[in-house]
Amino acid sequence: MAGALGYHSTDRGRGARLCFHLKPGSYDTAGLIEVLEQMKVFYRGERVVLVWDGLSAHWSRAMRAWVTEQDWLTLERLPAYAPELNPVELLWSSLKKRELANLAGDHLADVADATEQGIRRINANPRLPWSFLAHTGLTIHPPPPPNLRKDQ
Repeated sequence: MAGALGYHSTDRGRGARLCFHLKPGSYDTAGLIEVLEQMKVFYRGERVVLVWDGLSAHWSRAMRAWVTEQDWLTLERLPAYAPELNPVELLWSSLKKRELANLAGDHLADVADATEQGIRRINANPRLPWSFLAHTGLTIHPPPPPNLRKDQ
């Protein structure tokens, strides 16, 4: 599973957005680029700052080359060994404690169905994704207007 929580920096009222992707096997660079291509469609031209952990596929040469061609995407790296700073870890924890707890499905579709049920639960409470971010201690600050210099 791959997941992302999206927070709008200038309009908290828009709510957090959850992106979710599931596939058999593990994710490599090519699989993650496919996810990012879908994320680009999901965010429909909005600029995205993606905060990623240190997974090697996140920072491979091929990934960095692909990202440099994307005008909508900026990558930021979390410090090493800092899952407590990643709000997506709290998303996974929430799913594992509820919908995926003791799940012994016969097929990947069973996991997908349970996960989608959990995503609906989380989306039904607009404060929950924001609580994941708050729990990390991180905040989102909108960028200053382009015409405002730091020395003003």
